[in-house]
Order: sequence, then C-alpha cells, then structure tokens
Amino acid sequence: MTHSTPVSPTAVGARPGRVVLYSHDTFGLGHLRRSRALASALTESGVAESAIILTGSPVAGRFTFPPAVDHVRLPGVKKLADGSYVSQTEGMDIEATTALRSALIDSTIDQYEPDLLIVDKEPTGFRGELLDTLKRLRERSKTRIVLGLRDVLDEPDVLAAEWARKGAVEATEAFYDEVWVYGMRSVYDPTQGLPLSSAVRSRTVWTGYLRRSIVDAAEVPDTPYILVTPGGGGDGAAMVDLVLSAYEQDPDLHPHAVLVYGPFLSGEVRERFETRVEALGGRVTSTGFDSKIEPLFAGAEGVICMGGYNTFCELLSFDQRAVIVPRTKPRLEQWIRAHRAEELGLVRNLDRFREGLTTDAMVSAIRALPHQKRPSEAGADGLLDGLDVVNARARALMQHSLTDAAE
Repeated sequence: MTHSTPVSPTAVGARPGRVVLYSHDTFGLGHLRRSRALASALTESGVAESAIILTGSPVAGRFTFPPAVDHVRLPGVKKLADGSYVSQTEGMDIEATTALRSALIDSTIDQYEPDLLIVDKEPTGFRGELLDTLKRLRERSKTRIVLGLRDVLDEPDVLAAEWARKGAVEATEAFYDEVWVYGMRSVYDPTQGLPLSSAVRSRTVWTGYLRRSIVDAAEVPDTPYILVTPGGGGDGAAMVDLVLSAYEQDPDLHPHAVLVYGPFLSGEVRERFETRVEALGGRVTSTGFDSKIEPLFAGAEGVICMGGYNTFCELLSFDQRAVIVPRTKPRLEQWIRAHRAEELGLVRNLDRFREGLTTDAMVSAIRALPHQKRPSEAGADGLLDGLDVVNARARALMQHSLTDAAE
C-alpha cells in the first residue's frame, strides 16, 4: 500500500477520535512499551483526543504516560516453563482470571466507545479473551479494528502451527480492517508461512519501525560508557553473566559499563550479580528498572543488549552501535531479527550458533564496539517512519468510522 504525507486532522475537518490499545502482556515489557509509543504518537499528533491501553503488565504503573493516555491494568498471568499459564491473582485459577480479564476488556470498550481498537500481536487475545468483544464490535460497525504485528514473530512453521491452534487466521480474516506490520518487508516478513487470504494481504500495511525519542530527561554518566540492557530482564541473566565475566577476565577492558537490570531480573540472581559488580571497583555500575532508559541509550558509546523489538527500535532511533545477544528459546524471534540486522550492516550479532557465547567472544565484542559502524551508515534512517504511517492510517480509519456513525 502507498501512503500520503501525514497531515493534521484539523486540516481535513476531522475531529480527533478515541483509541484503545490492547496488550496482553504475559511476559516482559515489549508489548506495553510498543503500545505506549503508539498511544503517545496518536494523541500528541492530534490524531486521537485520548487513548486507553489495556495491559496485563505488572509494572504498568511504573511508567509515565502523556496526559491524554491512560491505562487499565488487567489481572496478571504468568507463563510456566512447560508453556502453561497460571494466575497471579491469589485464589483464582487461569479460567476464572481469563473470564475476568475478558469482562474488563468488554466493559472498558463498551463504556469508552473507541473509534479505533489496535490489538498487539494476538488476534484472538490471551486464551481467546478478545473474541466476544471483537464479534460485538464487528456487529456494531462503528469501531475500526487493527492487528499490529512486530517485524518478527517466529519461524514460519512454528508460527503457522501456533496460529492454527489459536484460530488466529480465522479471526484476522473475520474481524480486522487492517494489519499493521511495525517493520519493513525488505527486512523480514513476519506473516510468511501463514495461510492468509489475498484480501488480508491487500490490507496489510508495512509501517516501518517505530521511532523512539527522549520522553523524560534523566542524568547520564559524564564519562564514556557502554549501556548493558537485558530489556525486561526476565530471560537476561545469561547475557549479564557473560558481560560481567568479560570485565572480570580482562582488567583493562574499556569503556566502562552501565548495567540496567530490568524489572524482572531480581531476587537471588540479581544479588549475586551485585556482588560481582561491587568487586569490579566501578568499572561496571548497575541500576534496577529504569523507565527513563532513553537518555542512557542516547548518551552511550555503544550498547550490549538482547534482541527484542523495542530495544532494536531504540538502537535505530538513537543511531547506536550495538552487539545483540539474542535469546533462542522459547522462540527464535530475537535471533531472526539480530541475524537479519547483521546481514544489513546495522548491528553485530553475537551468535551462539556461530562463534558461541564465550567470555573471549564478549571481550572482543566490547573492545570493538566503539569502532563499529553506526546504523545510519547502513541506511537505518529510512526504516523509521512507523509512527508517521500509523498516524496517517489511524486518521483515515477513524474518519471512516465517524462517517459511518453519522450515517
């Protein structure tokens, strides 16, 4: 699809609409942070008068939101090692928790009456919790519905099996006006392998990546440093251990590092890391969860990180040299993203399948990091139009819904 240059809604006589963003958030920070970036762009541009994020993230309250953006916290769930889920609400099983979440979603949308619903990643919601709401919205025909997908979901065969099990293809065909892919087809097509109809593919929009900016000012070190971030941190212990081992092995390793653990890397694991950090005598400093991490990205000499979508957007947005240490379980999403980004010259991928995750490999990567090319030298600036395209498409869809409502 082609897109015109975004214009202010007032320029075409449209009133701003209301937007709900659904983010199931069973693990990590990615879905919430992506929804916050979208909601901020839509309201700050004037495309939406207000937005509500429906989120299951346990740390949603620790983020700041623009004045026109609010959030409704859905009861939390936790994924176990065997792939099953349990409720984080004492005394409730997963079925009761899912039913409660579904009722909260339906009630919020019924009372708020949004012009646009943006669903992140899961076409049917967590355990199908969105299906009843989607059916009612489709019957009313006022609210436009969009499925938002990150640039990489999983290996095509694995994804196809997952979507078949969840009835996701059927839901996408039946309920969604558009599919927005927050990436570039030239980088990766997350829908390859899915049996989507030509009709759905014709209404799929490749937005580009979502540019990030410094929202909240924060102090950063006044001496050169590299930023080490495992994102949410829930599966980042191995990466942090590797970085600390590199500084322990090589006493002359520079630049020094600022380690941000993330909210889900805690307890005894973090305590052991803190003991090691203290023994390094200031060559590595650490902090816990920091919702204002953007200034640290902007000021760093380079970044050691995992390969999540939001982190990748920050690397591109702040034009940062990076070494990505992608997770490979329970899905290959991060590895696929890091592999393609390295092929395009945007980052270095520290690949467990190639050179292995050894201390020597990390020492070499840190030493080389300040001398890597920046993403802009590989054409990254042309990848970051996502928020502008989202604003343009949201405006067009909401104006259509308002016209239908008037008729």
